[in-house]
Parts: sequence; C-alpha cells; structure tokens
Amino acid sequence: MTSSLTPQVQNQPQDDQPQLESMPITRHLMVLRQHLFKIVGVLIVLFFCLLPFANTTYSTLSAPLRAQLPANSSMIATDVTATFMAPFKLNFFIALMLAMPFIIYQLWAFIKPALYEKEKSLAFPLLFSSIFLFYSGIAFAYFIVLPSILHFFISVSPDTVAPMTDINSYLTFCLKLFLVFGVTFEIPVITLVLILIGMVTTKTLAEKRRFIVVGCFFIAMFMTPPDAVSMIMLAVPMWMLFELGLLFGKVVEKRKAVE
Repeated sequence: MTSSLTPQVQNQPQDDQPQLESMPITRHLMVLRQHLFKIVGVLIVLFFCLLPFANTTYSTLSAPLRAQLPANSSMIATDVTATFMAPFKLNFFIALMLAMPFIIYQLWAFIKPALYEKEKSLAFPLLFSSIFLFYSGIAFAYFIVLPSILHFFISVSPDTVAPMTDINSYLTFCLKLFLVFGVTFEIPVITLVLILIGMVTTKTLAEKRRFIVVGCFFIAMFMTPPDAVSMIMLAVPMWMLFELGLLFGKVVEKRKAVE
C-alpha cells in the first residue's frame, strides 16, 4: 500500500525552450514604469549637468555655419526668447543622445525576460550596432554633410544679399538633418532583422536592388534640402548601407543552412 506521504511524481512536458513567467498586465506596466522613471531620471540629471555649457554647445553646433558666412554677416534672433530657447532645446537633444545607450539598455532589460536564449544572443549585438550606427550617422551629418550643404547654399546666394540665419531655424535644420542621417545609418540593422525574422530573403532583396536604389534617391529627395548635393550625400550612403546589411544577411543565411 502506498503511503499518503509519498510524493507523487508528475509527468512534466519536456521543452527545449524555457517557460516564460506569466504576469498580469498590471505587473508589466509597473515594471515598465520603473524603467521609464530611470530613463527620465538620467535625462534630468544629464540635462542639468549640461545646462551651464548650453551656449558653448550651441557655438560648437553653429561653427560650420559661422565658418561659411561672410565677414559682415552673423547669426540673428528674430524672437525675444530665441537666445534662450535655442541653446535650451539643443541641450535637451544632447542629453537625449548621451542617454541613448542607457535608454536602450532599459528597454532591453524590460523585454529580456520574454526572450529565449538564442534571441538574447542575437539581440545584444543588434542593439550595440544600432547605437554605434546612430552615432556614426550624426557624426557623418555634422562633419561632412552639414559643411557641404552650407557651403553650397551660401556660395549660390546673390552678392547683394547678406546671409543671416535665424538661430532657431538653424537649430531645427541641424536637428532634422542629424535625425535623418542617424535613422538612415540603421539600414543595415533593419535589413538584417527583416532577414532574421523571415520577412524577406537575400535573394529577394538582390532581385529588387534596382527598385531599392531608386527608392533611396526618392526618399532622399524628400528628406533633404532641395539641392542635388544633399540628396546624393544621403542616397548614396543609404544604398551602401543596404548593401552592407545584405552582405551580413547572406552570412547569416549561410550559417542557418549549416546548422
């Protein structure tokens, strides 16, 4: 006779993948709120730490423009609050860019429990590559694209017109340019992710290459100022970055075939 104190052995299903912890939606929201509080806290700290250098930061941003202006020209402020708000906005943008690795880490920490081990091993390199490429895009825009665009527009201005750019307009122009190139440099990661999740294959992308190249120039035409220089300087990197993502995608497909 079997004793009632004898532990009962239950047949548990064998699964190669670990079982995920189920939590109610309110618990997920509470965890997300904790991560968001950390992100906001870091942004506030960085913002106030950078605030004393706001004017110096804006001077650095405006250096490419001031280097192109004639001797008798300068930047102007068409609004009473512009001299305060422009450096203030730029200061927040710089704080956001510096906090980007921490922000992505917090988002990664939030979704990490829902991923399997194989997905975790792929996610970290993709996240690191995304941060690196985003910063590379901003650096490319500031050091190469911005001086070229400014030189083109100022060189074609009539001799009877003295170019004097509003500081708010210049800030908006620069931030838009930085964001466009920062996102554009994510193309290799986006291409690789689409291949990894099976939405497209490298063969399909290679067959559609001519349409993708035309699409790069079409997008660049709307995302850049109305001149051929800036359009080419965005479209060509987009094309090259797509080819880079396609190359990595072929490597991934070969490894999958071997496995």
